[in-house]
Amino acid sequence: MAELLLELFSEEIPARMQSKAAADLARLVGEGLKAAGLDFDRLEGFATARRLAVVVDGLPAAQLDTFEERRGPRVGAPDKAIEGFLKGAGITRDKLEERETDKGSFYYAVIETKGRPTLAVLPELLNAAISALSWPKPMKWGAYSARWVRPLHNILCLFNGETVPLKWEHLTANNQTFGHRFMAPAAFAVKDFADYRARLKSAYVVLDSKEREQIIAKDAARLASVEGLSVIDDPALLSEVAGLVEWPESLIGSIDTSFLSVPEEALISAMRSHQKYFSLAGPDGKMAPRFIVVANLRAEDGGKAITAGNERVLSARLSDARFFWDQDRKRTLESRVQDLEKIIFHARLGTVREKVARLMALTAEIAPYVPGADAALAARAALLAKADLTTEMVGEFADLQGLMGRYYAEHDGENPEVAKAIQEHYSPLGPGDNCPTDPVSVVVALADKIDTLTGFFAIDEKPTGSKDPYALRRAALGVIRLVLENKMRMPLLTLFEKSGELHKGAGMLDAAELLAFFADRLKVHLKEQNVRHDYISAAFALEGEDDLVRLMMRIEALSNFLGTDDGANLLTAYRRAANILRIEEKKDGHSYDAPADKSLLEDPAEIALNDKIEEISGLINGAITFEKFAEAGSAMATLRKPVDAFFEQVTVNADDPTLRANRLRLLSSIRNLLDQLADFSKIEG
Repeated sequence: MAELLLELFSEEIPARMQSKAAADLARLVGEGLKAAGLDFDRLEGFATARRLAVVVDGLPAAQLDTFEERRGPRVGAPDKAIEGFLKGAGITRDKLEERETDKGSFYYAVIETKGRPTLAVLPELLNAAISALSWPKPMKWGAYSARWVRPLHNILCLFNGETVPLKWEHLTANNQTFGHRFMAPAAFAVKDFADYRARLKSAYVVLDSKEREQIIAKDAARLASVEGLSVIDDPALLSEVAGLVEWPESLIGSIDTSFLSVPEEALISAMRSHQKYFSLAGPDGKMAPRFIVVANLRAEDGGKAITAGNERVLSARLSDARFFWDQDRKRTLESRVQDLEKIIFHARLGTVREKVARLMALTAEIAPYVPGADAALAARAALLAKADLTTEMVGEFADLQGLMGRYYAEHDGENPEVAKAIQEHYSPLGPGDNCPTDPVSVVVALADKIDTLTGFFAIDEKPTGSKDPYALRRAALGVIRLVLENKMRMPLLTLFEKSGELHKGAGMLDAAELLAFFADRLKVHLKEQNVRHDYISAAFALEGEDDLVRLMMRIEALSNFLGTDDGANLLTAYRRAANILRIEEKKDGHSYDAPADKSLLEDPAEIALNDKIEEISGLINGAITFEKFAEAGSAMATLRKPVDAFFEQVTVNADDPTLRANRLRLLSSIRNLLDQLADFSKIEG
């Protein structure tokens, strides 16, 4: 078994694109090999700032021979028919076999295709894989027709130690690669992947991105611990920096303590977004006046000049942040609200100032459903929630919106609940983000998300497939988490309709469609908790059921009920009853949705079933009314025996039409009784 090594060497590949590109290239190569009938044991992709590499282990030296049998004309068929078959099969007449079948004697052709050497198959296969690799922003360079993320300079391609005769655009593969741009730029030849990886490391290139991350994390932690500090965790930044360097060298630098008067989040954002520096924290958890910079080379002076240069650059960046901080505080947030007229939220949904007006109106509708919420404070927070979008700080560091609003609100002397709500109204931003719990924060966060959802649904800008440009799935999940984690009882349909009315002229909102969208999001949210999606559909299908807390109570009771033998068997009986009713009602052209007439009951089994239905109907109705869904499920379970006996002993479609109609009404009673807990017709399997 042999090994394939492919490396595409280029100018610097953007860090954010490297991981996906390496995975995509490995996938394309693997798919090509499998399509060519070349199985392998292991395939792995790698990326650095200047190269993509793929290694495949366990490849055969050649494709397997294949054999295909084709049945031809009958023995004794006209010569023209036989000649046509021979031509199509690509064989001569002496290669035909005569075989007896149950339909007579036929000619058969056995076509053997010799497997090609893997080395001969690879050029076309790899050329196609390289060409199929997709980049967000490909470019052309020079007079070449090639399109790549950055100018591509070299292709290394070896199979079993031999150079693959691969040509792609203007490049021909060879057995050479290059080391670090500054410390070892010369070309060198390699024999296989082990030699390739080892020689790269000798030439100051760490091939594996995870290994580079580990080196950076370990060195940064060591430098910080020497000064009694710790690195502020930032996995995304660590991944990005690992993609910027081929030979990571961590250095520690100082920050002028005068900058610490600026909120630390602004300082961290400036260091992170512009300079790609790691921030450090002291024992108290607060930001320390130190930072970690990762260089892409080993300096002769131990990195002193590099550190000093980065300190000067950072000082200028932080000076900007301090200037923004000082300038922004010269105006109150309230004075900035009118400036939101200049910011378009969406061409068909108006300005951000108009959105703020809608939020204020919507908080008044939501506040009564949030225990402890002060409607006046919620309206005030809604008024100021977006004002920091007009500040210099947020204009430079967009990730600080909301947070800077809180700082400025506190500076203006706003109520602490209002200031906190300004920061938290964007939350939760995703599954891992904390969910607000303070009542005012919850009200404004709900208003912001519901306004966005109803607005875009009203103008028919809904998510389609994988596309969700306005993050509506995230907004819906945010509403679900806010409601469930705070155990709030609120009628979503009513709030959707109230919010829809505030979008004057945007379009007609279908609140039921939006609620169905929430049902789909709830299925995704509860998937990790192993809640069946059809149980969610069954609970949501009940008319007017839009209270998520009550809905979860229904789902839990439904799951427990159907998890018992009585529940599972009753579900089977429900389906049988529903199927009979559907067929007979369609045939007769009218519904049997009415109580059975006791005077027409004659079989002991149907009498017992009707008695049981009458006995538990009031109990189930009361339990549902008072949201005792588990008790309702327990009462339903007592139907199992009389229902089983009914289907065993009673003929529903009796010859007597009056008796038949009465028994169909009895089946309707079973269906209606169970459907009070959930729509059982939605349950699968």
